Amino acid sequence: MAPNPSWDDQLFSLFDDLEGQAAALYGLERDAELVDRSRAEYHQVTLDSRLVASMGEDVALTVAGVGRIEGELQRIGTGWCLVSGHAQDWIVRTARIEVVHGASERSVPEVAWSPLHRLGVSSALRRLAESQVRCVVHLLDGGQHETVVLRVGADFVEVGSPSDVPALIAFDAISAVQSRD
Repeated sequence: MAPNPSWDDQLFSLFDDLEGQAAALYGLERDAELVDRSRAEYHQVTLDSRLVASMGEDVALTVAGVGRIEGELQRIGTGWCLVSGHAQDWIVRTARIEVVHGASERSVPEVAWSPLHRLGVSSALRRLAESQVRCVVHLLDGGQHETVVLRVGADFVEVGSPSDVPALIAFDAISAVQSRD
């Protein structure tokens, strides 16, 4: 017959049991707190920060007024990205992106971006104006202008050709610009 545990042994056993229960409850509360913190912090992640982390990846974008664009995500700027597709490049306004497939699970916070990531869409459009390549400007409403970018203003682009009367297109109306050459 086993001896009865002493009162001290019973008390220490009770304390051990209570400490174990407290540790288990603390672990559950801590896990829930970490999940809550993670969710609370995720609301600060932007689409641009996920796209920066996805540079060099093959992505598929659904763009308002254009449809599906597939290719390698090559550059990101403030409010735009460059996707190199099959035999053509696309400058896509990120505000016009509806769906992204193939993005990285990670994000890169804005404080870690290079100065090149801070360049706006006007910088990309100026490069098109300098090169004088033919392109298609896709509008948010689905309209298109097959043209050459002539000049870039503060919030618009001037397009046309030497034989056309130039047209002005507001940046806010542009969904994407597709290279033709």
